[in-house]
Formats: sequence, C-alpha cells, structure tokens
Amino acid sequence: MEKILIIDDEAFIRENVERILTEEGYQVLAAAGGSEAGRLVSEEDVDLVLLDLNLGTEDGLEVLKELKRIDPELLVIIVTGFGSVESAVDALKLGAYHYMKKPFKADALRVIVKLALQTQTLRREVRNLRKGDLTEFENVPLVGAGTGLKEIIRQVREVARSPVSTVLITGESGTGKELVARTIHHLSERREAPFIEINCASMPVNLLESELFGHEKGAFTDAGHRKPGLFEEANKGTIFLDEIGEMDISIQAKLLRVLEDRRIRRVGGTRNIEIDVRVIAATNRNLREKIREGSFREDLFYRLNVFPLHIPPLRERREDIPVLVKYYLDRYSRSFSRSFQEISPEALGLLEHYPWPGNIRELKNIIERTCIMHDGPTLLPGHLPREISPAGAPERAAPAAVAADLSLGLEAATDRYERQLIEAALATTGYNVLQAAQLLRIPRGTLRYKMARHGL
Repeated sequence: MEKILIIDDEAFIRENVERILTEEGYQVLAAAGGSEAGRLVSEEDVDLVLLDLNLGTEDGLEVLKELKRIDPELLVIIVTGFGSVESAVDALKLGAYHYMKKPFKADALRVIVKLALQTQTLRREVRNLRKGDLTEFENVPLVGAGTGLKEIIRQVREVARSPVSTVLITGESGTGKELVARTIHHLSERREAPFIEINCASMPVNLLESELFGHEKGAFTDAGHRKPGLFEEANKGTIFLDEIGEMDISIQAKLLRVLEDRRIRRVGGTRNIEIDVRVIAATNRNLREKIREGSFREDLFYRLNVFPLHIPPLRERREDIPVLVKYYLDRYSRSFSRSFQEISPEALGLLEHYPWPGNIRELKNIIERTCIMHDGPTLLPGHLPREISPAGAPERAAPAAVAADLSLGLEAATDRYERQLIEAALATTGYNVLQAAQLLRIPRGTLRYKMARHGL
C-alpha cells in the first residue's frame, strides 16, 4: 500500500485530503509543519508528499529543500492557495514533481497523485533493472545432453514453483550458479519483481551491511541521507547472495535474523521493515568445512540449505561439452561475422578431454577467443589455444622454486603469488579490469577488492 504524507498547517485541509486519498486505498500520514514532516520522512517509507507552500511562519520552499535533503528521490507535489509563477518555478527547480493551486477538485487530486505514484514505481523498476544488470544477461541457457544437467533442470523447475523456499547453490567457479539462480527467479511467480545480486566477497564488512540492509541518515560518516538496502529493493522478488562463504561472521548473524523473521532493520535505524524476498545463496566453498573452522554459522547453513542444488564441474559432465561448444560457436560466429558452421572431430576430441578448471566460463572464453582470431567454416585443432593441447599444458614448478617460497611461509608465499598473478593479468590485458578478471576466472568485484588489498 502506497504511503502519502500531507503537510498543511490547516487541520481542515489535512482532514479533507486525507479522506479523499484514504478512500482511494492509500495509507495517509499528516504533519502540520516542517519538523514533524522531516521526522516522518526519516522514519517512514513515504512514497509521495503533498506540501503546502504557506505553512504559517514556515517557508514551504525551505521545507521542500529539507525533505529533498533527507530523501533526494522523494516525490513532492506542491499545493498552495497563494501560488505564483515565481514560486512554482522555484519549487520545480528544487525538485518538486508538480504544482497545484487551491482550491482544487477531488478528481484532479486523484489523477495527479496516481500519475506521481506511477512515476515513482517506474523509477524504482529502472533502478532495480540496473542493479540486476538484466540488460547484460548473456549467459548460456541451461542446455546439455547429460542426465546430470537434466536432473538440475528438473530441480530448478520444482523449486521455482515454491514461492519462498531458500536455495543454496554449490559448485566450482564458472559452473553457472548465477544462471541457475536467475532461471529459478524467471520461472517463478516472482518473475515480474526484481532479481538483485550481490557478491559477498567484493566489499568490506561495513559496506556490505549497508548495501544489504540500507542505512539511515547519519548512521556513519558518509551517510548523508537515508538509503534503502538491497533487501528492500528486492521486495516481492529474489536476492542472490553470491560467494556467501566469504561473508563476515557478524553479517551472517544479521542475515540469519532476516531469514527467520522476514524483517530487516537499516543501519542506524530503530524500526523493523517487513520484506517478502526469496533468498538464493551460492558458494564454491565447502561450507561444512568452514563451519568446523568456525568461520561460518551452522544455524545459518541450515537456514540456507532448505533446497540444496549442486552443479557438477564440466569435467564430470563431458557429454554436455559438444552442446555447449555448438551453442557458443554459433553465437560468436554471428557476433564477429565469422563463417564457422561446424567443429572437426579432432578439435572436439581435444575439447572433450581437456580438464576445464574454469568450467563453462573457460569454455565460453576459449570459443570467443577462437572466433576472434580465426575463421571457418570448420573449427580445426590448429584454431584452438595451446592450453587445450596436452603439449601446451603448463609445466609443474621446479622443486627449487617451491623451496625458495618456503622461507616466506604459506600465507606470505600465497599472498605474493596472488599479487604476481594479478599483476600479470593486468599487464596482459592493458589494465582492463574486466578482461583481467575473466582471465583470472574470478568476479570483477573480487578482483577490485584484491587489487585494493595488494595496493595495485
């Protein structure tokens, strides 16, 4: 139910407008002055404000400025009996949505309120689409010839029928966990609502908490205004928590409460906000092992693991490789104006016997690279990159090189090697972070986090 705030110093006007809007099914709040209005906008999820410019000793334009400072995206309709062209222009410059003069007819009020609320809904949908990155949804559909994938598809369809079941997707990096999550959402009754994803490993603890749950103005140093969290943005839809195994233990406790109570509280807030969201989590880590280590809550694991879905690595479902190769070959042949129509048995044999440590993501990248560098009509072994051939496999590190790292200890040596790999990937791609992340087979947000940690 949309929530509308009326700000007018005349009780009769407030009561009359409240009656009209309540009859239309809106929830109505009322304030006689700016300070009370500011408090309500800070504490309540107000969708629209009707503001009288003449509030006795108060200047309505100053109240408008304060309300827009509290919530820059708030829609405000100016209503006044002392209107002028100048005040109308000033109000619109300050961000007012519309300007109405008293006296007004009830039907005119109903129409402009309805239009304003439709505008607010469209704005939110655009923000949700951008956050969900749906315009760049370029993953391969769930296709394959093997019984393993067919069973995954069956399970996806089953869980999509359930409106609220929490899902935990496990599998190695690159196996298509995000694709499975999106498919569940788009097959469910929530498909018209937002699908919002966040990588739990891509940001520090304090920022992750604010992103998930939102914050109130002044909750921390840079909190200049109230900000709804992703759980609020995903209301009625789905939130996808990728790399859940990397979530800090303190955030895990708050997520557990959300799953149990279906309510969130913004950072710095004092009241609970009810939400209706399906939670899908994914990880490439062994959460049971992390529970034994004490870095993941056992109670949260069982709350997430209501409907477990495991996606096997590509090396365990080699019967799907020809289908995937055909899909990507057709796709990138069209994208790069190539004439590839088929793949030779020898080239397909090399692809089927390759171990695919990067799974489907690696296969996609290799076919894309092949289509950039070569042309058909038949994809031959010579078109494939060297790593696909056994002769092109990298040699193991010499014992002397390993021994040299032993003096650093495991953690320091691993840190140094990670930094070297990141530097090499960045140099190879001309410091294109997206391409470097693809080369390293990690999410772009994870790479940015690691670059910051290494001072790159």
